[in-house]
Amino acid sequence: MLIGYARVSTADQDLSLQLDALQAASCERVFTDTASGAKAERPGLTDALRYLRAGDSLVVWKLDRLGRNMKGLIDLAADLEQRQINLKSLTDGLDTSTPAGRFFFHMMAALAVMERELIQERTMAGLIAARRAGKKGGRPKALTDSKLKAARTLLEADTPYKDVSKNIGVSVATLYRYFPVGNQLNEVET
Repeated sequence: MLIGYARVSTADQDLSLQLDALQAASCERVFTDTASGAKAERPGLTDALRYLRAGDSLVVWKLDRLGRNMKGLIDLAADLEQRQINLKSLTDGLDTSTPAGRFFFHMMAALAVMERELIQERTMAGLIAARRAGKKGGRPKALTDSKLKAARTLLEADTPYKDVSKNIGVSVATLYRYFPVGNQLNEVET
């Protein structure tokens, strides 16, 4: 059975081109969404995936209708393959029910993996170069030296943690991280 899926990103876009193509491809049922491809929550796609059974084919007008990034597409295709469901893209000429279609898709998957690894390598090289240049990465500390001093003074005056957190503008959890209960305030490392 051919099950179609069509998606547009915004309500002012029209599904008719995709719906016509899916109908011409003899899809017996079509599910739709009006949502960004970047959104994980797409009820139409969820319903289509639930409806599909082994031996069925999920048909889309174009692969990008299933998602914005290659990793998501690869994960979806792997899930479909495990469930013995084929994937067919009308404009991309992809049909995983054929040996050539499976080969093409696996080549795309290999390229996606290589791209992810290259991005990781460039990121690590950039971090190493920044460290060599004396830059310190990561999130800035929530408590500056002056806030630490103010918090210590207030806590030594037996001000409740909740009031201290409001006063210096940090969460109570942050205060507990810097000033654990039971430790002497002057012994806490900062």
